[in-house]
Amino acid sequence: MPRNDPPRTVHAAATPASETAPAYRQSLDGVMAAAIGRHGLSERLLWQYLRRAVDPLTILKSNYQSGRLALLTVPEDAADIDEAEAALARLSKNARLIIFLGTGGSALGGQTLAQMAGWNIPGGGDAYQRQRPRTRFLDNLDGATLTGALADLDLARTRFVVTSKSGGTAETLAQAIAAIDAVRKSGLAERIPELFLGITEPARKGRSNGLRDLFESLSIPILEHHTGIGGRFSCFTNVGLIPAMARGLDARAIRAGAREVVMDMMAAKDPRDFAPARAAAAAMALAREKGIRNVVMMPYADRLGRFAHWFVQLWSESLGKNGDGTSAIACLGPLDQHSQLQLFMDGPREHYISIIRVGAAGTGPKLDAKLAAKAGVPFMAGRHVGDVVTAQAEAIAEALAEARRPVRTIDIDTLNERSIGALMMHLMIETILTGRMMGIDPFDQPAVELAKVLTRKRLGAPS
Repeated sequence: MPRNDPPRTVHAAATPASETAPAYRQSLDGVMAAAIGRHGLSERLLWQYLRRAVDPLTILKSNYQSGRLALLTVPEDAADIDEAEAALARLSKNARLIIFLGTGGSALGGQTLAQMAGWNIPGGGDAYQRQRPRTRFLDNLDGATLTGALADLDLARTRFVVTSKSGGTAETLAQAIAAIDAVRKSGLAERIPELFLGITEPARKGRSNGLRDLFESLSIPILEHHTGIGGRFSCFTNVGLIPAMARGLDARAIRAGAREVVMDMMAAKDPRDFAPARAAAAAMALAREKGIRNVVMMPYADRLGRFAHWFVQLWSESLGKNGDGTSAIACLGPLDQHSQLQLFMDGPREHYISIIRVGAAGTGPKLDAKLAAKAGVPFMAGRHVGDVVTAQAEAIAEALAEARRPVRTIDIDTLNERSIGALMMHLMIETILTGRMMGIDPFDQPAVELAKVLTRKRLGAPS
């Protein structure tokens, strides 16, 4: 939904990205013919596709200046963060656990940010979770899982955040109803307003919102879901930032990282000057000219595991339309070197791999020299585990290039709020530009909506 903000006066130098170390560094050298021969792109071919990005990039700049695309302007907002912080503080009082209920775009962005702070990683939460409630996500509807999860809770010390943009997502409504009923049956009915928080769109005439109706009937507080930002693009709204803040992350720093990418976009004189545009052109050229059918996201860090799945939804749901698009695949390094890598390197030439490398050298346990010698790996003696991962992440890019497989690398020196905000904004803009170069709307999902309609029909909802 367009915003009616006044046109913006843009000063590209307002964000001094050039004066500090970059939040991340992208290299497309591994997709070029100079590196992988005839399976790669010539400079001339890449430029042909970059020229297709001129109009889409111009439109995005105009959208920012006019405020018509809220994704680009939300990093500058602050009032909604203040409101979310206050709501989270109220919800967290005397709580031991916060459970986030929601699916798809209502879950993956928050999971990505929460995992960066150690959620769902063994031993990963200590630094962030001291004096904070633990966090849990229930994003896939499964009757047995939900029964077991609710039965295992101390409901008096548990809180629920329920997110659905439309308020009509069947899976989320089922979860919410089951959770509320469990709380009532445990004798806590009077406390329901303090145990739950909803995030959904404002009431609109002629449009039903089941989650809002349910929560308002029970006096449960509700935060407004941004009407101009859809689920898979909502990581910088309260949808993604409340889980991030629940893990102790700085929401303003996340948005600041995202804003750096937007400012880079506004400063770019043409698509060659803007990393997401170069990436969009490369992805489209590889698909159109080199037979690429799958794009692989492979970070070498446990804290980016859910990030890869967030990217899969972003890319697949935005671009898989009208018989067109490439399939996104989530991987995790070095784990998937021992499973899918064989296919990527020696199977059909239809995979384009993005390797994300996080500064890990010198981290982790130091490997004992005598034990390393006994294990037959003396070259690991005195090395840290992070040194091993760093070597693997660098070697895999070289191996893919030697196998003449296109590979992009993204390097992050420090994985923090700034860098994750910048990287996620990069990929959202890259996806939008790719969609507009393809001539499709990257923001809708008509096939998904059809499945929702048919699900309701099978459950007996009126036509």
